Amino acid sequence: MMKLKPYADLPIRLTVGFHLIYGTQDNIFSWDRMIEFRNFLEAFGMPFPLFSAVISVYAQFFCGILFILGWKVKEAGLIMIFNFIVAILLVHLDDPYPTIYPAISMLAGATFMIFYGNGKISVEEWIKSKKVTNQ
Repeated sequence: MMKLKPYADLPIRLTVGFHLIYGTQDNIFSWDRMIEFRNFLEAFGMPFPLFSAVISVYAQFFCGILFILGWKVKEAGLIMIFNFIVAILLVHLDDPYPTIYPAISMLAGATFMIFYGNGKISVEEWIKSKKVTNQ
């Protein structure tokens, strides 16, 4: 069983990454949906709601890609921790557990990424192996 430990990150990276991409792709590809998100943030008193919406959406989308690829996972995790702490404190704090669960899961996944980093199946490991091979 310990032989599989280096691959423990893969299901978490793929699941969290997919969820981040899936949850934001509509805002990426539709300006109307981005404006809806801006209005949502504005209703909760977020400063600079359009700027905040764009930053949050693109951060989640690109960090999702980084998680899936296994590249700059710790950095992406740090960005997502900040993003989801803000989301929980600003929007979800009074929500019932089933509603807040996705944000908590993303926060937990991002925290895992910071501590675990890239696993064996990742772009960073592939780049490292190419460097070793070329030396």
